[in-house]
Amino acid sequence: MTSYDYDLFVIGGGSGGVRGARVAASLGKKVAIAEEYRYGGTCVIRGCVPKKLFVYAAQFHEHFEDAAGFGWTVGESSFDWKKLIAAKDNEIARLEGLYKKGLAGANAEILETRAELVDAHTVRLVNTGKTVTAKTIVIATGGRPNPHAALPGNELCISSNEAFHLEELPRSIVIAGGGYIAVEFANIFHGLGVETTLIYRGAEILSRFDQDLRRGLHEAMSAKGIRILCHDALERISKQDDRLSVETLNNGTFTADVVMLALGRIPNTQGLGLEAAGVKTDQRGAVVVDEYSRTSVPNIYALGDVTDRVQLTPVAIHEAMCFIETEYKNNPTKPDHETIATAVFSQPEIGTVGLTEEEAGKRYGELEIYRAQFRPLKATLSGRGEKMIMKLIVDASSRKVVGAHILGHDAGEMAQILGITLKAGCTKDDFDRTMAVHPTAAEELVTMYAPTYRIRDGVRV
Repeated sequence: MTSYDYDLFVIGGGSGGVRGARVAASLGKKVAIAEEYRYGGTCVIRGCVPKKLFVYAAQFHEHFEDAAGFGWTVGESSFDWKKLIAAKDNEIARLEGLYKKGLAGANAEILETRAELVDAHTVRLVNTGKTVTAKTIVIATGGRPNPHAALPGNELCISSNEAFHLEELPRSIVIAGGGYIAVEFANIFHGLGVETTLIYRGAEILSRFDQDLRRGLHEAMSAKGIRILCHDALERISKQDDRLSVETLNNGTFTADVVMLALGRIPNTQGLGLEAAGVKTDQRGAVVVDEYSRTSVPNIYALGDVTDRVQLTPVAIHEAMCFIETEYKNNPTKPDHETIATAVFSQPEIGTVGLTEEEAGKRYGELEIYRAQFRPLKATLSGRGEKMIMKLIVDASSRKVVGAHILGHDAGEMAQILGITLKAGCTKDDFDRTMAVHPTAAEELVTMYAPTYRIRDGVRV
């Protein structure tokens, strides 16, 4: 029998890699994990967690304004960008420490180095040049921002990575992209007092979300003062004194302090030695895997964003647990990528699970659409004009709820609970039998008794 240095070697210290390494080590396997930057991956270090902290920071100016309607007199306020960055950095360092502590507690070996494949069982540790062997290897290197190299002047732009470390808060920013990263940062920077322009090639922001929520969020963002330019794209970025000149396809040229590219993310596979090991990738560079996350090399698995399946942290963690079941518990388990609840932490935020109206219309012969748009109770005294939207998509024949979509405060929290409901296959009758919690915004989900309209064979009737 061949002898290896490790039972498992994990390349990448993000959420998926750390979970797989920690649990395997807790089962008594000899495990090593290598990370070239910081443990915690995109989500913890320069993604979901710091972004959510920034979202909280950006909301306070509206909280101060709303307080007046409830009888509060709020004194003069000011914002200190450097204090926010320092507080964020402290929290990220604390979380990174917890990730390492969990690995160490399970007796996994923690390596601070880039690791590259030499062959199917051999890994080279770049910092020392040393090679080690492993019976099983997991690739969990995540993704990285698309640098949009074809754009003249792209080297003058930042990505979401650098947005968390700007030395000064800019006076103005142009954000290219229409996905959730672009939309979230547009709301963050605007909330912190930055003149913000969002420029997107498509007809409407958030292309994969339900159309009602897309339009509703666009209207809310525009009402706040965020400039949104759809059907447009960046043509060239150049230096103009201490600012940047931004040439666009359809809206002329203007200047900004910072230009941020949020034009998607690409799998982080460059220079990993995949070809030498025989691991196949697709045209985007993503590692090709089967239903069990196994690559073209039987002893090598890949998890998370590097596979370009569903780019969400909880999905990577779920895939890691399925890997553990498959490889170490004699229980082959396929990751379940259906009916995943997700949120966009815009302002107002979006929470969604299941099919959009457009997707459901292609899958089901007849749909019932339940839709409510209303002013939430808090806005009655604050005077804020934002509206909430709640929408249920129901298969008319089975009465099963196949999609649920919310625009408004705490939408992400509601989507998590709805995720359980839709995953369980609940019907509209189950919703109707459920008592409302009053007064809440969420009670609308169980008090929409009559369809707003129907969709039959893809046509609204």
